[in-house]
Amino acid sequence: MSDVAELAGVSAITVSRVINRPEKVSAVVKQKVFSAIDSLGYIPNHSASALASSRSGVIGVVIPSLSNSVFNDVLKGIYEVTGPTGYHVVLADSHYSPLEEERMVRTLLGQSPEAMIITGGNQTELTRNMLLGAGIPIVQIMESVDEPIDMNVGFSHREAAFEVVSKIVAAGYTKLGFLGARMDSRAQQRLQGYRNAMEAQGLFNDDWVMTTPRPSSIAMGGELFTSLMAKSEGECNAVFCVNDDLALGTLFECQRMYISVPDKMAICGFNDIEASALVNPPLSSVRVPRYDMGVTAAQMALRVLSDDDNSAAEQHNKIVDSGYQIMMRESTGYKK
Repeated sequence: MSDVAELAGVSAITVSRVINRPEKVSAVVKQKVFSAIDSLGYIPNHSASALASSRSGVIGVVIPSLSNSVFNDVLKGIYEVTGPTGYHVVLADSHYSPLEEERMVRTLLGQSPEAMIITGGNQTELTRNMLLGAGIPIVQIMESVDEPIDMNVGFSHREAAFEVVSKIVAAGYTKLGFLGARMDSRAQQRLQGYRNAMEAQGLFNDDWVMTTPRPSSIAMGGELFTSLMAKSEGECNAVFCVNDDLALGTLFECQRMYISVPDKMAICGFNDIEASALVNPPLSSVRVPRYDMGVTAAQMALRVLSDDDNSAAEQHNKIVDSGYQIMMRESTGYKK
């Protein structure tokens, strides 16, 4: 660090500030220091820095899947907020397993993160206790949590499913089936919203529900749709899918079977991925503000970390309802 300071023509304290709190240093000074770092091949030892300053500069993030594109937008929002501040995101994949999530949280907490962002509220008791005892900002994301560990940004999957199913039924599709895969906590909430909406209309039929614990995919959508049609003896005239992958698979299977969409079969998904609006006919779906949730979660954590007055931090809004948007398109009979 002394060598960097000498080459850049600044003090060692300034070099430390550039590395650990770049937002507090001018662009000109940062450029000098980073140029010196590049010239010398200097690599900051963040572990040593954390021991010396009680600050790790790390924010831990736990998501259920690195391969699910739904979480890419969330991570993009987190990275875009944390990047300019000098904080480093350490990412862990729980593979949709509460026990794996427990192990990942233990590992991340061993690196002394200054904050944690974690998906959902379905933590084990041990995970919850570890997070409660960490004494750092914790943000649970992607769903509304009844009793947040600390802070929460998300929406009610149950309410979103209830609303979209009610709209499909109102459009005349009263024999509405449900397709679900993986069936994690958020999928279970969507199933409950579907069931509540159907029961409210006196339409629920257990034979119209087809789920599997296996991973979700477009191919799985076609497989589940075929099974649903067999189980319901072809009675269903619409399907609500727990995500857009299953909805796309259902659409392709309908096309293969010469089932006209939406004349003979209406289809609706969830998440509103890019492909949903581009296929023919465009798929109805529930649009989720994934990027915004990532941005908000990171901002909530950083706001507490940057707040020197703990009493002021307590006044910040700790619960944020991100909302959702129902996108009704031609696959459920809606015309442009």
